[in-house]
Amino acid sequence: MEFVIKNVDKSIVEVSRELGYVIIDTKENGEYNLVRRVGINNYPRFHVYLKQSGNNYDFSLHLDQKQPIYEAKGVHAHSGEYFGPVVDNEADRIKNILLTSI
Repeated sequence: MEFVIKNVDKSIVEVSRELGYVIIDTKENGEYNLVRRVGINNYPRFHVYLKQSGNNYDFSLHLDQKQPIYEAKGVHAHSGEYFGPVVDNEADRIKNILLTSI
């Protein structure tokens, strides 16, 4: 699920902490890779690719159900949910937190 939140006057580090996410990687294009565990184990977990454009934040959110499987040929496969009530609820939670703190 992709969405944009506009006019956020905070750094990506501040946003990730406020949302309960941990930054696990940063790409050369300025996109951040963040995760938030659902329970006590590493999976399932919410996974966000986050990019800042001025004061706007572009979110790409999904739920990783289990750890990715890497095949010998370098094919990457995981059980990710990109839509549905669980992902919708997490997107709403993120929006509510950031929109009430603007």
